[in-house]
Amino acid sequence: MTTIWLARHAETSAPTVFHGAESDIGLSELGRRQAAAAAGWFAPLGVTAVVSSGMLRARDTAAPVAAASGVPHSIEPHLHERRVGAMSGTSFSSEDGPWPQTIDRWEAGDTAFSTPGAESFDDLRRRLVPAIERVAAAHPGGRVVVVAHGVVCKVLLLCLLPGHGPGVWKQLGRVANLSVSELTRTGEGWSAAGLLQVPPPVAALTDGAPTGVGEKSQG
Repeated sequence: MTTIWLARHAETSAPTVFHGAESDIGLSELGRRQAAAAAGWFAPLGVTAVVSSGMLRARDTAAPVAAASGVPHSIEPHLHERRVGAMSGTSFSSEDGPWPQTIDRWEAGDTAFSTPGAESFDDLRRRLVPAIERVAAAHPGGRVVVVAHGVVCKVLLLCLLPGHGPGVWKQLGRVANLSVSELTRTGEGWSAAGLLQVPPPVAALTDGAPTGVGEKSQG
């Protein structure tokens, strides 16, 4: 049995715009404090390895976690954020525009849909599921923290967990900065003990209010 804590990175220095794979933005000052708080929370949990995407915001969130637990930090490059094309760097909207429209299309079953230059749900599934399976296979019996991105976390949860899928995108909930999902990989597949929960020391930094823009964002 392998335990994977799948986490979104901490807050970026520009949290109100889309940051796809085209943007290698770093963390805000709050984001750095969130990463440090998360590192302290993970430290007593018996973490055996930390894996992140190669993007700066994920690496800078993962590095303090690895240091606090005294374990290696490695990169899985295929866990990078969704490619978004022309949306990168634009202001997000939760009501209209290409991203909410994309979610509606995916929920309706049109998982091949994408805007110009962006990855579809199908593209993401083909890239991300093998990547997380590689992480699990490389750490049999391990307790691994995986730091990735909002859409990456959402797509993986919808693809891996029984009873899920793109049709419950909105129902699954918001992927706040440093929200953590505890997943277990056995020979029979994947299961979850908790989904999208922000560790209390991280939540305390903002009086419990989540930062970032959740599943409406591309971080």
